[in-house]
Amino acid sequence: MVHQALNPQSLNAQAINSPTFNSSEIVTLKPTNNKTPLIYKVLTVLGMMTLMGGTLTGVMTFLNLGYSDSFFSDWLSAFLLAAVTVMPAGFTMMALLTKLVEILMLNSGEKLKNTLIGISMALIMESGIALSTTYNNLGVTNSETFFTAWFNTLVTALPFALTIMVIVSLTIKPKVEAILKG
Repeated sequence: MVHQALNPQSLNAQAINSPTFNSSEIVTLKPTNNKTPLIYKVLTVLGMMTLMGGTLTGVMTFLNLGYSDSFFSDWLSAFLLAAVTVMPAGFTMMALLTKLVEILMLNSGEKLKNTLIGISMALIMESGIALSTTYNNLGVTNSETFFTAWFNTLVTALPFALTIMVIVSLTIKPKVEAILKG
């Protein structure tokens, strides 16, 4: 009996249940397109933005205003402002910083590079998100009061941001990069 090459479209329940079906042939099937679909890339980036930005703006909104009946609307407003301003700039900066670290630290290990990128991005993103969240929550009526509130928000939330960014850089970032490159 001559076996023809199987493709995913030709497989069906009748063929699989056939007495001449050889299940080892399934192992030899290879996808024709290894490229990650654009929708997965978009969803991955949106997921990262929501995880990082949502968490940080929530912490910062709490630091600025405390918990009240309007907390969730205040947080959502701060998150959306950061999502359309700070986060796109942050993803661009992360890509540039990753390239720079790859060039400057050519012989260093991947974990060291990702740790350095995580700490740097925590400082950059934290500053920007603290700025947009403080602006959203308090406005700029007095520049000294605004600067003090921004600085206090930044310093208070910084340990949390550093922790989450290093964890993400060491665990999630490599997987996200693989999806985006695919």
